[in-house]
Amino acid sequence: MTVLTELTDRLPSDAVLTDPASTEAYRYDMASFCPAGKPLVVVRPTATEQVQQVMRIASAHGVPVVPQGARSGLSGAGNAVDGSIVLSLTRMDRIVDIDPVDQVAVVEPGVLNAVLSRAVLEQGLFYPPDPSSWELSTIGGNLATNAGGLCCVKYGVTADFVRGLEVVTASGELLRTGRRTAKGVAGYDLTKLIVGSEGTLGVITQATLGLRPAPEAALTMAAAFGSAAAALSAVTRIMAAGLQPSLCEFLDGTTMRAIQDYRDMGLPAGVGALLLTQSDRGPRAGEDVAAMGRICTELGALDVAVASDATESAMLMEARRLVHPAMEKLGSSLIDDVAVPRSRLVELLAGVEAIAEEHDVLVTCSGHVGDGNMHPTVVFDRGDPAAVERAQRAFDSIMRLGLALGGTITGEHGVGLLKRDWLATELGELSTRLHREIKSVFDPAGILNPGKVLAAG
Repeated sequence: MTVLTELTDRLPSDAVLTDPASTEAYRYDMASFCPAGKPLVVVRPTATEQVQQVMRIASAHGVPVVPQGARSGLSGAGNAVDGSIVLSLTRMDRIVDIDPVDQVAVVEPGVLNAVLSRAVLEQGLFYPPDPSSWELSTIGGNLATNAGGLCCVKYGVTADFVRGLEVVTASGELLRTGRRTAKGVAGYDLTKLIVGSEGTLGVITQATLGLRPAPEAALTMAAAFGSAAAALSAVTRIMAAGLQPSLCEFLDGTTMRAIQDYRDMGLPAGVGALLLTQSDRGPRAGEDVAAMGRICTELGALDVAVASDATESAMLMEARRLVHPAMEKLGSSLIDDVAVPRSRLVELLAGVEAIAEEHDVLVTCSGHVGDGNMHPTVVFDRGDPAAVERAQRAFDSIMRLGLALGGTITGEHGVGLLKRDWLATELGELSTRLHREIKSVFDPAGILNPGKVLAAG
């Protein structure tokens, strides 16, 4: 029997898409610069048992499988491979359980981040990981890339909130990792190994996530600076002072103008950078943001303002979440994702500016500066081959700079295809070899998201 025959025989008819007009939309994630193949079929399961059937068929025929979430990724990890089964998990979107006693949520991978966040908030609980794409990114995709977000400066990234997983292996077996309890150290931590593996080790079909009590009321501060370097210096002072913002975000002047052109958010004009910080310590939030404001003023801030209410705070946060769509209006883009020690942020920005000048490209910059994770974005005309080449060289130079400053090539977007060839540079020979050996244990035939994360050895 053929792969398509077996899939249609064993799965519901609405789960299997073969029409090219339907499957075309599943070829790419949002990293459009990365290549994508043409899938043999797209399968949209609604239950773990259906995922198992897919993997058993794929394993028997040696057909590659590309797990996908909402395709909001920025590294090409969800891009189709020629002749593959694209396994779209968006219809597995149930919140199975929210337990306020154990403070956990059990969810399927297709649940949207924002949907989960709102559901647990109704019970006085908080799921902190909140990537800028939280309204459209799925928990499964967040798990696959170990996503960060606006609040991770205080609360941590996705992996810090994962207690256990249900995973379908390459052979179709069902693996359960971790546990529901708050503590547990039995055995190797397979949960942390799978989180961030970008679909190369298994297909996540359920996750048990740790929650926190809902935070107290928050206040947001915005500080405008004449230069980006001054804003970044303020960040290092704020963190060194022992203040613990629940959010600390940076927008350079070009990014601010792009957001304002995209949608009128009331952002200040003619400034070099905007720093957004927040404290969620309720009655103490006022003194926190006042202290942050004083530091900004001492370092030359042109204006410091505190949002007067939740509505103003939400507007400032919405402006930050609009960075990616606003950048799309400027042209094609390569979004870098380097993270460096906070003490090297000013050097990173200076280096990025020098790279932009050297390669004659526009590079905008925003990021989660509280934890050193910056998103230099190379903007270029994709229809101009020379501009594309300059953009790629600038992109590579930024990653090289991040590593030279003691950082990493990706803080939250993952490796996928976009940064695959740089991973070995960061890991080194021994670590790269161990990565390959771990991959072969989980996926000996190499059918799970082949070509992603690790370059051919």
